[in-house]
Amino acid sequence: MTLRVLLADDQALLRQAFRTLLDSADDITVVGEAADGREAVSLTRELHPDVVVMDIRMPEVDGLTATAEICADPELRASRILILTTYETDEYVARALRAGAGGFISKGIGAEELLDAVRTIADGETLLSPAATRSLVARFLAAPKDVTPHHPERLTVLTPREREMVALVGTGLSNQEIAERMFVSPFTVRAHVQRAMSKLQARDRAQLVVIAYQTGLVQADGGTGLPP
Repeated sequence: MTLRVLLADDQALLRQAFRTLLDSADDITVVGEAADGREAVSLTRELHPDVVVMDIRMPEVDGLTATAEICADPELRASRILILTTYETDEYVARALRAGAGGFISKGIGAEELLDAVRTIADGETLLSPAATRSLVARFLAAPKDVTPHHPERLTVLTPREREMVALVGTGLSNQEIAERMFVSPFTVRAHVQRAMSKLQARDRAQLVVIAYQTGLVQADGGTGLPP
């Protein structure tokens, strides 16, 4: 299957460079380009790309605002957002996660890393490392002034095993790491995580991490609210 990508960046030369790189991959094709956030939202609604590679600082409507608008539209649920920017501040990463982005990476990454990033995001995974996930969510999303609170009752739709999986995802563990800890296969972990995402209406793994913190399933110190 060929992954369809929309590029959103206000610098034409960068868009051209990213297009050339992405189009060089056999399994990726660029279907459109946007010069600002408003155009990114419009083209996403028109083209329904698998992945939107989104810059943050753009004229008219910035990338974080565009990300939030895209992620809030049920008809665009299948379009994943990959934030690609030179502004790697903790606050931007946290805001990108809250807006619904599936990943946040620097424009300074290598060519193969960018290709892998697009594939990872398209697969519904988060691109943040476990350490970055824990520190960012603990610092920003767990702070009452920084979040829209969700009551723990939201988790009642999950089975005990699904809740356990969400807690481990929230601590930043990969499917492979969870599988090793739980003595199950990565496929089993993936199935539980995907069911939990569906029940909690999480767009992707990054948003599942946010929910784990917002509901108190994972605490700011990285501990879980599960029984020992």
